[in-house]
Formats: sequence, C-alpha cells, structure tokens
Amino acid sequence: MISNSIGNQLSVTGTAQVIVVLKPSTAASMVKPSLGLASAFPVRESRGAMAAPEATMLQLASCFRISETSQASAMATSGPRGLLATAGGKWYEGARSAASHTPAARIFPNLGVMLGSVDQTGLASLQNNNEVKDVMLAPKFSLIRPVERKPAPPTGAAAGNTVTWGVKRLKADKLHASGITGKGIIVGHLDTGIDGSHPALKKAIHAFAEFDLFGFEVSPTPTAHDTGDHGTHTAGTIAGRASGGQAIGVAPEALLASAIVIEGGEVIARILAGMDWAIGQGSRILNMSLGLRGFSDDFLPLTQLLREKGVLPVFAVGNEGAGTSRSPGNYDEALSVGAMDDRDGVADFSSSQRFSRWSVPDMVAPGVDTLSAQPGGGFQLMSGSSMATPHVAGLAALLLEAVPSATVDQLEQAIFDSCQQLTTEPIARQNRGVPDAVAALAALRLATGSAAPAPAAPPAAVIKKATKKKAKKVAKGTAKPASKKAAKPKKPVVKKKVKKKVKKAVKTKVKK
Repeated sequence: MISNSIGNQLSVTGTAQVIVVLKPSTAASMVKPSLGLASAFPVRESRGAMAAPEATMLQLASCFRISETSQASAMATSGPRGLLATAGGKWYEGARSAASHTPAARIFPNLGVMLGSVDQTGLASLQNNNEVKDVMLAPKFSLIRPVERKPAPPTGAAAGNTVTWGVKRLKADKLHASGITGKGIIVGHLDTGIDGSHPALKKAIHAFAEFDLFGFEVSPTPTAHDTGDHGTHTAGTIAGRASGGQAIGVAPEALLASAIVIEGGEVIARILAGMDWAIGQGSRILNMSLGLRGFSDDFLPLTQLLREKGVLPVFAVGNEGAGTSRSPGNYDEALSVGAMDDRDGVADFSSSQRFSRWSVPDMVAPGVDTLSAQPGGGFQLMSGSSMATPHVAGLAALLLEAVPSATVDQLEQAIFDSCQQLTTEPIARQNRGVPDAVAALAALRLATGSAAPAPAAPPAAVIKKATKKKAKKVAKGTAKPASKKAAKPKKPVVKKKVKKKVKKAVKTKVKK
C-alpha cells in the first residue's frame, strides 16, 4: 500500500525520494562504508557470479532512478560552481550515465537503510521485495534556530560566574565534584559544525566530518569548523571544557563525534550520512536540533533504529510555542526536550503538544540565555529548545560514564524518574519537569544493580606531603595548638552527662 505522502509526491512530480529500511538480516550484511552503492557494491563488467549481499543490494538499487525533477538534478544544473567536482557531484554524474553502471541510490550500512528517488514501478518493486521492511517518504528537515542571541556578560572567576546556571540547575556540578564528568563517552553531534580551535572545544572532539550538499563525506577531512554558530554553541553545552575560568559543559570530559549536516543541499541525505557515520564512531547518544514542523512519522523508523543500535536519540521539540511541535522531536521514541529559564518558568517559545497516547516534550531543561562557546573564541548567550537539548545529552553522558552497561531504555527511564515538575507551570507545558543529575544517577544504579564505587583513598604521596607540611609548621611555631576541649579525656564528659540524667530522674520521682 502506498502512503498518502508518497502517493501525493508521485502524482505531482512523477517520482518521490524515499528512505528504504531493510530487514535486519539484510542490513547485517552491509559492512562497507556509506559512499554510495557504486563504491560499496560495484557493478561488475563480467558476468561472473556475485556474492549474495552484493547481488541483493544491486537488485534493490535497480529500483531507483535519477529524477530530472529532483533536488539533486537542480543542484547539479544550477547549484554552486564546483559542485560537480565534489564526491557527491561525481556520484550524480555517474548515476545519470548508463555507461558508468553507478546505481542511483545511497546506502548507509550502519543504519541499514537506502535513499533515492523512485517512480511508481520502482516503488512497487521495493514494496514487494522480501528484503525490505519499510518504505517512507524522505522528510525535509530544517534547523531549529535559536529565538535570540546576546553578547555574553563578563565570565570567569573575576566576574563570580564560573559555572553556567544550566549546569547548576541540573546539579551536574555535583556529579563533577564526585569525579563523574562523562569521560570516555562519545556523543554524536549533528549540527552546523564545531569550532575545533575554540579553547573550550579543542580537546572535546573525538572525530569530525563534513558532508557535502549531496550527502557525501568530504575527503580529506577538513579542520573542524562551524558553518554558522549554532553547532559550536550546542557542542560547548554538551562537552565544553573549562576555559578562561568559565565552565560550560554538562559533561566536560565527554567526546564529540561532530558532523556538518545542515543547512543546505539534500538535507536528508546529509543527515542520514551523519547518523550512519556517528554510529560508526561509537556514539552512545545522538544530539539533534532539527526537524519538520508538525507531526510526520516518516522518520520514525530511523529513530527506532537508533534505539535498537544502543543510541539514545535526544531531540529538540521546537520553538513555535504551545500546541506545536516538530518531528522527530515529537516522537514517543525520542527523548524530547523543551526549554526553561533560570526562574523555573517554561519559555514562551518552547513547543509543547498533546497526542492521543503521549505528550511532548518529555521534559524541559535550561534553554534561555544559555552561555556557551562562540566560534572564534569567547562565549555568547542563546535561547531555544536547541540550547536545552544538549543539556540533556550531556547529562546522559555523565550517567553512562557512571554505569556504562546501561541500556537505552534504562538510561532514558532514569532521567525520567529524576524529573521534578516546576510548581508554577502547567503539566502540559513541561510534562515530567526538569531532570536532576544526582537523582538520575541514583535511579540508574538502582535499576541496573550497580553500586556506587567506594571513595578512593588518598595517594600515599599526598599523605606524606601533608605530614611534612604539618611538621614544618610545628618547627616554625605556626601550627595551631590542639584545643583544650579536645585535649580533655572523654570519660569525665560521659560521667557528667550520666550525673545530670540521674539528678533529673530523681527530681521527677520526688515530684510524683
């Protein structure tokens, strides 16, 4: 059966760009990089026998075609100069030429999905193929832009502002004090990029990638950079290191797999490529602040795939206010985040919506006047649900460091269980409320049966050093003498208490 969305697109243009989710057994056979089918499963000039996975992929690829009405065709003919010289441009030129044997589809092996344009015949072939689990229209996502930007106030110790209000509000700083900082956890960060030269982010990058306008990875990998400022800001909130005396990161020792996937070009191809890449980098959490206004279930299978692969999807709900939301941030399968301010109020712009079986967002987090990194160095304030989302992604990283064996469901539920509702806001605007890092860790340890580690004994060298310092003070006569009270033996004190008790008892007895 053809979905209404695909059917409408076919009736208007004759083709539709679709995402094809393959069955797990088929997807498991994909082991090569997502550089397009031409690279992953090359067509052989000879008539020799093919391996089963290769033959299956080529059979599926034959259902796709290059559409002259597609965005890819429009970019190739009227897009930026030099676009055809990119990896994506070369793929397009090959795919539209019958002589090159380049399939007109993309494959993303870590996700187990394909992307391309089909006509009515191709769609029917895909839907009747036993290797295909689902076919849906490719959604057109856009960045959830901040509603406001402001210059940063004075920061650091001199200004008495060493930790952002958002980090404090989630009580993430209390976990930092106990040694939990997100160390070793990789967070997928799909955005406008990241300024790799920023002092707060230099050591926070596990890997960086840029995907061209067709959705192909740029090679050689460029220096980590931001095509705007949104990505640097969200990255700083997740895992920014302290810089200039200012702490901005919820998980200040987590690592980022950061990719440029938005905006411009074939956005869905760029996003799928970024997701596939982030999974390949070992990401346990995926932070995305992008979406399609309203509810569309076209991206739902991808969100479900992330969870199946052990990746927690943390998505912004949107900035259009009450009664609105964005997909995929409004899926029940996503951890949906709205924005709150430092007075415990839900931001007027923060989206919220009730559906028949669930409501969004799942929770709210600091997202108004959020201080974080700015490209070129320094900091700036931004407001939006995109600023709230990385707070929760950072919190998830802290919890995974403490309990690395936690499943996606256990991790999400612990965050849910920790939430406390804002007393002045209706439930419809905040849902569960704001998460508490300390309570979330306790809930996760309880759910997984993992005990808190015993506090480590101070190193011998430290004890020895402390003893030497005390000896020096005594020698100089600067050591504080022991108080007289402390010097007294405890026995007389106990006797004194006993005598008082006896006297009191005697008086009571006489009174009776």
